[in-house]
Amino acid sequence: MVDDPTPPEPDTTPGAGVRAVLDAWGQVLAPVAAAGRGAVDPKDRRFSGAEWEHPVFDLMRQGYSVMADAMMKSVDQAPGLDDAGRDRARFAMRTLVEAMSPANSPFTNPKALNKALDTGGASLAEGFAKMLRDFQRGQLTHTDPQAFEVGRNIATTPGKVVHETPLYQLIQYAPTTDRVANTPLVIFPPWINRFYILDLSPEKSFIRWAVDQGLTVFMVSWKSADASMRDVVWDDYIAAQIDAIDTIRDALDVKSVHAIGYCVAGTTLAATLAVLAAKGEAKKVKSATFFTAQIDFSETGELGNFIDDAYLQLIETLSGQGYLDGRYLAATFNMLRGKDLIWSPVVNHYLLGDKHPSFDLLHWNGDVTNLPAKWHKAYLTDLYRDNKLAQPGGVSALGVAIDLSKVETPSYIQAGREDHIAPAESVWKITHHFAGPLKFVLAGSGHIAGVVNPPAAGKYQYWTGDSEAGSLADFVAGATEHKGSWWPDWIEWIREFSTKQVAARVPGEGKLAAIEEAPGRYVKTR
Repeated sequence: MVDDPTPPEPDTTPGAGVRAVLDAWGQVLAPVAAAGRGAVDPKDRRFSGAEWEHPVFDLMRQGYSVMADAMMKSVDQAPGLDDAGRDRARFAMRTLVEAMSPANSPFTNPKALNKALDTGGASLAEGFAKMLRDFQRGQLTHTDPQAFEVGRNIATTPGKVVHETPLYQLIQYAPTTDRVANTPLVIFPPWINRFYILDLSPEKSFIRWAVDQGLTVFMVSWKSADASMRDVVWDDYIAAQIDAIDTIRDALDVKSVHAIGYCVAGTTLAATLAVLAAKGEAKKVKSATFFTAQIDFSETGELGNFIDDAYLQLIETLSGQGYLDGRYLAATFNMLRGKDLIWSPVVNHYLLGDKHPSFDLLHWNGDVTNLPAKWHKAYLTDLYRDNKLAQPGGVSALGVAIDLSKVETPSYIQAGREDHIAPAESVWKITHHFAGPLKFVLAGSGHIAGVVNPPAAGKYQYWTGDSEAGSLADFVAGATEHKGSWWPDWIEWIREFSTKQVAARVPGEGKLAAIEEAPGRYVKTR
């Protein structure tokens, strides 16, 4: 008689029971999962990794992919929708589909489940603590909150605040060359975010690079709105741009400046140029550069999906103190790239409990500013919804009817090929309105990386071509591709207007006394 074999020792490793059940179901579902291979986009990073190859989870991602495709197609096939309505429905459906992904749940994401089992639930506990902190601050955290500090390791280009108003501070940066171009440069960043997107870490800083090219560089640092700015309107921002231009001209005793306008500040710079032209003062600006700026809002891209009566009413409701909390606008922009800016952090930080990365651009992205409610609503209504700026005399500022066709200032227009905030097709339309000499450059990447692309990085590319082409498509068809950053192309363009050299000026030692060290108080004010 043969004795019964000794039963195997039970597996006591963490999560062994759960894994055993999953493996058992995996054997049953393996043929079904194998039959459906090909349903999942191999480029979809949400479902990459060996964990998703387990038949149970492979079947989940396949089912989700088929369902997501069907839901998106249902919008395209829905009857009775005009183009604008279909675009809004498509955006809403995409937002819903992204939220439904099995990667977003700890029970259907195998990476999160495995880590929870391996750590005895500690990863989920850490993730829950991170989620509570984000709820308390009212904003998703994308990067290590302790990694960066303005003035310590970002926004560190040396300079002085030399002029201040209730709306902005003016920074003059210290020269790094003995001789500089005789015409200074003033940069108008958007007030939707902080100016230091152009002054991140030193190797990424456009400001530091421009100073090194022998330019005298000034930067406007807008004040984040508070209740004292409840009556601020577009006229005030245009007046501020003119004030900055005049302040620099007087301080350095020069007739004109080069000006850069980024995003909404570029839109405003266009209006400023039109006002100056109407007043016979156009020569105050020798050249204008536009970073991903729109003046004709007939093709606004996905942001246009938000501009309806309901959203405008919501803006008004949320702005009871006269300003819109920047966290609301940040959430709107995050929704445009929901997979990357909402659900990826949810998975990495809440489900996996991973540490936040140290990434200066993400820190800037979360450093929000408040907006004057009256102006913001007018901007969305008059420009985005009604496209009045593109109509001669459609809007007025400082008592002047704005006509963009009167702008003859030489202009350099940069657009991002993959820009989801200011689509290249929309930026291109500047060429339809201005009357002066233009150079259009299409940069690789999008709204931020397409602009902040230092030459030393050797990244992306840009295209130059016929800036008088009939359309962006015609421009692209005949364009020449150049590897790397467009910054050197821009500085050569600028130098055509600044052939003379003068001794460099030290900030705070001329007509404008130093108020404080750069980057100043306004950029640090919530």
